[in-house]
This record gives sequence, structure tokens and C-alpha cells, in this order.
Amino acid sequence: MKIMLPADSKMHSKAFTFGVATASFQIEGAVATRLPCIWDTFCATPGKIRDGSDGSQACEHVKLWREDVDLIESLGVDAYRLSISWPRVMHKDGSLNPQGVQFYTDLLDELNRRGIKTFVTLYHWDLPQHIEDNGGWLNRETAYLFADYADKITQAFGDRVYSYATFNEPFCSSYLGYEIGIHAPGLAKKAYGRQSAHHLLLAHGLAMKVLQKNSPNSQNGIVLNFTPCYSATDSAADIDAASKADQYFNQWYIKPLFDRCYPDIINDFAAEDVPVIEAGDFDIIAQPIDFLGINFYTRAVYKADPVNGFSQVDMVGKPKTDMGWEIYPQAFSDLLTSLDALYPLPPIYITENGAAMDDKLLNGKVDDQDRLEYYNAHLNAVNNAIEQGVNVVGYFAWSLMDNFEWAEGYLKRFGIVYVDYATQERTLKASAYAYRDFINART
Repeated sequence: MKIMLPADSKMHSKAFTFGVATASFQIEGAVATRLPCIWDTFCATPGKIRDGSDGSQACEHVKLWREDVDLIESLGVDAYRLSISWPRVMHKDGSLNPQGVQFYTDLLDELNRRGIKTFVTLYHWDLPQHIEDNGGWLNRETAYLFADYADKITQAFGDRVYSYATFNEPFCSSYLGYEIGIHAPGLAKKAYGRQSAHHLLLAHGLAMKVLQKNSPNSQNGIVLNFTPCYSATDSAADIDAASKADQYFNQWYIKPLFDRCYPDIINDFAAEDVPVIEAGDFDIIAQPIDFLGINFYTRAVYKADPVNGFSQVDMVGKPKTDMGWEIYPQAFSDLLTSLDALYPLPPIYITENGAAMDDKLLNGKVDDQDRLEYYNAHLNAVNNAIEQGVNVVGYFAWSLMDNFEWAEGYLKRFGIVYVDYATQERTLKASAYAYRDFINART
């Protein structure tokens, strides 16, 4: 199978950016050469990671980064999206760690030498543990520590970086980490989820000011994830439930960036769950951004719930990925067109899209036709949104390679490259060859 788009698609142009993406904790390993982070602590807590694993080895990218750059180049991509490990580049006293900084500057220099644009995410969930010990994202001071980290590391990188994202998926950090506790640091309280989200967004705004000062020539923005919310039926109650879920899970993170406020659902909160918001916070949060990164994997369907207002419906019998996520490409087009209608969006990069599948390495090959079908359908969904006027300028496959999949450990494989964790051997899957061939056929 090949990746096929309409002949007149703008995505056939070399002006459209195609890339692959990874994240520091998920691939780097080399735990001994950085400070502990909240995911080290979470992994060491019994019962938190499904296979009992951790990120101490992962894909040994710190050791094998040169081979990995060869791999990236072999795919013919325009760009590589990576994240910086805050605990690798900063000492406890707030000074830069020269060894950690050198690792990234060497990596960035090599990518640039090969003509691969570098898209750098400053925070992909690996908060230094000593900062969590002082309250983490529940402590307003952490937002200012993040701005300081952003200031120092962007000065160190100079002009090496094509694009900076402040955060990857603040929803995951706040809701999964502080509200329901299935991600690090494992706290579970509604008030914690909403307050940490506010501090993450505040940190984004503070860091955007730093980025525009230190790196005015790079594309600077934020990456948000969206799971579009659909109603289970056409009843008014279910439609209202889906709207409330959308406000709670999706609009909560984007509306402050453009409208300087939280969605109306905040008015339904108990007093103790409303985050503390100081005067001027929304003006800081709503800094102009050069791009918006959008991560998409699946949709969610909701029905009315008399207790919680909404509850998710399991789509029994529908096609799903190995994560149990429904495959519904139309939601991708719907998401992009709806956001475009709601907000004055800057150019959009699809910063993550992909699927975990039950891959098998047989005779040195991985024939992941199911993933390839997912990519083909979702690239066409992006193209449909572009045809409807949405300004999407790039697309990154998640992920370059199989890696540590957070609470799932090493049980789920999202990569277009197969990783044998015992030998660290990398094997291109059928999806990688198809992605390469599609990218290289552009004119």
C-alpha cells in the first residue's frame, strides 16, 4: 500500500513540511547524566507503569544519536521534532549543565548540517523532581522557573533552532498528572488539575516573551492535543454533554490563548475547584504565537450524565488502535475546521499524529499495513481541512521510533521504526518506507 493524496493537494509541494517526532524521556535513556524527574519517581512507584519498566534505558538515544540522525535523514523528511530534557540541561541551582547542553548543541548542529529543520519542544512532561518537591505545577513559582530555563537554554542554542514550542500537551501534564493521577506526578484532585493547567499556560506566556526576545527569527508557539467530542445521540441532553466535555478537555487549553478567558464551564465549578487567577494573567497567557501545534489521535463520544454532566461512551465494534482508541479520521477534518472557525489561528503544524499497532518483527520486517492505512486516511483528512481553507503548513508522524509509552511502558509501539529493546536494533517498518516514498515524490 502507498500513501495517496489527490493530485492537486498542497501537501505534494515541498513548501509543506513533513517530519517525524520524538520526546526526550521516551527515547534518551542515560538517566545517570541528568537530574531525576517526576517520571523517574512515578516509574519507581509500584503499579504505576503497566509492565513495571522505566525510562533509564529507553532507546539509548543519548548514546546512539548519530545513528538516529542517519535514520532520520534516510527518511527524506524536512524536519525533526524533539524535546529538551529540562533535568538534563539544568543543575539544581538553576545554572546550565554544560554536558547536557553539549549533547543537544551537537545534535542540533548535525541536523542543521544535513538540512533538517529542528523543531524543539521545551517541555514534554519531564519536570525536575526537585521542583515537584516544591509543589511542581501547583506552585505558581514553577511558571517563572520555566521561563528562566527557557531563557538560558535558548541563549545557549543561539540560532540553531527553526521552531520552538513551549509545551507539549498541557492537558496531559495537568489532567492526567494532577487531576486523575494516571501520569506523573500521580496526584488526583479536580482543583489540582485546573490550577496546574493555569500555571502551565502562565508559564507558556512568560516563556513566549523570552523566546521572542532571544530567538526572534524562529517560529515560536505551543503544542496542544485535541480529542474532538461527539454526542452519542441527537438529543439535546447528549449534545450539551458533548459541548461540556469539549470545553473541559479541549477548549480549556486554547481559549485563554486567544480569548483571554476560560470556557463557560468554569461557572459550573464548585468554589474550591476554581483556579486562582491573578490580575494580568490572561494578558500574559495570550502572547502572540507564530504557530499552533495540533496533536490528534482519536475522538470521544459522550452522553448526558446526571452526576458529572457528561460521560464517555465506548464505541464497541468500531475499528481501534492497540491503545483502544477509535480510528475515526473524519474527526481530524472536523477538528481543524472547527478550530479555524472559532479562533484567529496562526499557521498550524500537525505536530503529532499516528497509531499504536500490535507490530510483529518477522524475518527482519514489520509489515504494519494497519498503521499505513491509518496514516493514509489521516493525511487525507488533513488535506480535506486544507481544501476547506485551514492553513496547515506541516505534518509530523508520531513517532519516529518505538519508545517508552509513559504509563503503558514498552507495551505499545507507535513508531514507524521498530526498536528491539534488547539489542537496540532499529528496523524500518512498511509505514516508514511508504512515508519516505511519499515525501520523496514531492515536487
